[in-house]
Amino acid sequence: MPTQADTLGAVLGASQVILFDFDGPICDVFRGLPAPEIAGELADLLARLAPTLGAVARATNDPMEVHRLSQEGGATVLAAVEASLTAAEVRAVKVAGAPTAGAVQALNAACDSGRNVAIVSNNSTECVREYLTLHGIAGVVDEVIGRPPLRPELMKPSPHPLLIAASSFGVSPSRTVLLGDSVTDVEAARAAGAKSVGYANKKPKQASLRDAGADVVVLDMQEVANALGSTA
Repeated sequence: MPTQADTLGAVLGASQVILFDFDGPICDVFRGLPAPEIAGELADLLARLAPTLGAVARATNDPMEVHRLSQEGGATVLAAVEASLTAAEVRAVKVAGAPTAGAVQALNAACDSGRNVAIVSNNSTECVREYLTLHGIAGVVDEVIGRPPLRPELMKPSPHPLLIAASSFGVSPSRTVLLGDSVTDVEAARAAGAKSVGYANKKPKQASLRDAGADVVVLDMQEVANALGSTA
């Protein structure tokens, strides 16, 4: 019977492009500037611009959900909320602290294995690039595919970002694998025809990631680094 390491090695070994979600596998974006605080700021802005959406916006502590909701206010409202979210994300990554344990090793191992490496995130491209540069790891990432500007409906779980990634490297989506820590990452990968590695940074996530259809679930990013090192 295959071991966890065998399964992980097979999934990664069959992939030409390694895609990493950002918030979770690479860093804790809102570690220093909590997500509920940002969600509150965005909800206040949305309530001023589109008062009928204020109560619903203030009922969530997820900035991404406020952003999605802002689309109901029209193009001008969406643009204002998205700009505020992007600015907040850039502030947040500046105080987010060190990368997730094992993340740098995994990125380096993916690069050293000769594969292409990309970040595919619902966070803004600006905040991802800011963080990679701050921590000296931009050089091992070939492409950053962040939140589609003014198109929240194309964020994961939509397969759109993964299809863009596959196209940018000239490969079939089936030759890519997304490493992510949420059910929406797994759903996006399945919809795109890509493989997925679920990163259960909290143990209760193991079951939800498996149930969503992740090809394999890991508890530690170092597992990914080790597997990539063995498939170089």
